[in-house]
Amino acid sequence: MFVAPQSESVLQLFRSRNAYLEGHFRLTSGLHSSRYLQSALVLQYPEAAEKLGQMLAHQLRGIAQSPITLVASPALGGIIIGHEVARALGSRFIFTERDTATRNMTLRRGFAITPGEMAVVVEDVITTGGSTQEVVAALRTAGAHVAAAGSIIDRSGGSAQVGVPRVALVTLEVDSHPPEACPLCAQGIPAVKPGSRPVG
Repeated sequence: MFVAPQSESVLQLFRSRNAYLEGHFRLTSGLHSSRYLQSALVLQYPEAAEKLGQMLAHQLRGIAQSPITLVASPALGGIIIGHEVARALGSRFIFTERDTATRNMTLRRGFAITPGEMAVVVEDVITTGGSTQEVVAALRTAGAHVAAAGSIIDRSGGSAQVGVPRVALVTLEVDSHPPEACPLCAQGIPAVKPGSRPVG
C-alpha cells in the first residue's frame, strides 16, 4: 500500500510518542482491534500540536471557498487540534459538549454563532464520523455555513460520511471486530483496554 510522504511523517510522529500501538485492544465501542491511535500522547507536546494544526489548516483552506472565520470541535478529543487549526487560520475556536440529558452535541459556555459564519469542524481521530456529523448539525442549526471537516487521522479508510467535504492528514483502514468474531481472541491473545496500563 502506498503511503504519501506527509502521511508517513505523521505516522512516524505518532510512533515516536508511543501513540500508534499494535497489539490487541478493546476499544470504547466494545469492538476489538489490532491497532490503536492515542492522539493525546502526541498533542501533549505543543510543538507537535502546532505542526499538525498548520498541516490540517492548509488542507482545509484549500476546500473552503471563503475565508474560514470559525473552527469548532467536539469535546474532549478535538479541543487541542481544533484550537491549533484555528490559530493557523487566524480564526476563532469553539467546542461542543454532549448534553447529559439528550446525549446531543450542543453549544454551551456562551458560545454563539453569527448567521452565515464560515465554519469548519476539526477532530483528532475519525472512526465512524458520528461526532463530527453531530457538530456539523449543531453549527448549522445555529446558523453557520459549514464548509468542511478535518481530522489528523481517519480510521475509516475514507468511508466515513459527515455531510460535508472532509480531509485527513492520514487515512488508515483499521480492523475492528466484535469480541465473538475477533481473530486475536480466537488465538487466545488477551485484549488490553488502552490507557489501562502503562505503555513503554
